[in-house]
Amino acid sequence: MKAPGIESSEFFIEKEKILKKKLELYIHIPFCIKKCEYCDFLSGPADASRRTQYVESLIDEIHAMGSQYSKEYDVSTVFIGGGTPSILEETQMKEIGEAIRNSFDIVKDAEITMELNPGTVNLSKLCAMKEAGVNRLSIGLQSANDAELKMLGRIHTFQTFLETYQMARKVGFDNLNVDLISAIPGQTLESWKKTLQIVASLNPEHISAYSLIIEEGTAFYEKYTVDGKRKQEAVLALPDEDTEREIYQMTETFLKKYGYHRYEISNYAKNGFECRHNLGYWERKDYLGIGLGAASLIGKQRFSNTRDYLRYVERKSVLEIREDQQDLTLGDEMEEFMFLGLRKIKGISISTFEKNFQRSIWEIYGKQLRKFEEEKLLVINQDTIYLTEQGLDVCNAIFVEFLDPLGSAEY
Repeated sequence: MKAPGIESSEFFIEKEKILKKKLELYIHIPFCIKKCEYCDFLSGPADASRRTQYVESLIDEIHAMGSQYSKEYDVSTVFIGGGTPSILEETQMKEIGEAIRNSFDIVKDAEITMELNPGTVNLSKLCAMKEAGVNRLSIGLQSANDAELKMLGRIHTFQTFLETYQMARKVGFDNLNVDLISAIPGQTLESWKKTLQIVASLNPEHISAYSLIIEEGTAFYEKYTVDGKRKQEAVLALPDEDTEREIYQMTETFLKKYGYHRYEISNYAKNGFECRHNLGYWERKDYLGIGLGAASLIGKQRFSNTRDYLRYVERKSVLEIREDQQDLTLGDEMEEFMFLGLRKIKGISISTFEKNFQRSIWEIYGKQLRKFEEEKLLVINQDTIYLTEQGLDVCNAIFVEFLDPLGSAEY
């Protein structure tokens, strides 16, 4: 038997598997060329000097967080989001990638995603992303209709997206997601179907199809609502509820013909290309947010970074930027397990619930589960509970029923 020494790499791999937990990293880049009409994310335009200042502070935080967490965790996924991360210079992308590699232990098959906006990249930038370790791209298209893109406030045309997509393939990216938005002003069932057909024909590995939500603080909110309600004169510009429902129901049926399976309320993938990072959110795996406003879940604690730019870049310690720290109660964890897990098409595991919380799921949620089963909104199949098609249509109303499972008591 070989004695465990430096040459015995298998020993160290097994030891590492036993001792270290898995962690997901989210890196926030809060910059974009122009704010889209519907966007409520923490992002906005910034000049080159401000972006340089931010990247320096971001890398400093990456190093600090690596020192704090790398002994206990291996990183299984990285998601660089925004904003528009592809707005960064090539050297900045490489510096961020190098900082992550030097600060954390990254598993060999880690999924490393970067969001990009068509019109902000070229072949050289895409190569820089590869060099930074990125192996999955998420491209924000939203619509294949140029009139719809203009109305959304996007900076690109469909042709620009197509050129970006083809360049990504040329560089060697073999895991691409395309983001789409449905139920947007002026959209019809036919125009949405055409967008789906065009995108599915390109054969990306993953498609995210989100329904537009008009959020407070966005340009759309000012245009289409008054006191939180739709303006009467804007009703005709937005698809009515029946059209929204048809769009929603048609999407899964249509994409299935092209080989995509729905694995979450708004996400579709070819087999083996489900977004592992997002699955981690829905399954409540530990994740660490780095950057302005980034949120984290570590063990039983949630916390966020400050959303104040100056406070973020002028800090003396990373502890100064931590806000909204919340120690989760048993009830908090249970409700998150239910409403996040039921977003997945395969649903939740009864045995996992009982293992995690040392409580019977029937003791905590029996009334709700039986009610929704009788209404044919969910299915209970041996160890699995999942929403039906009808249940997915009204999922938000269902999720509310799983809140505050233990009453107001602290556990």
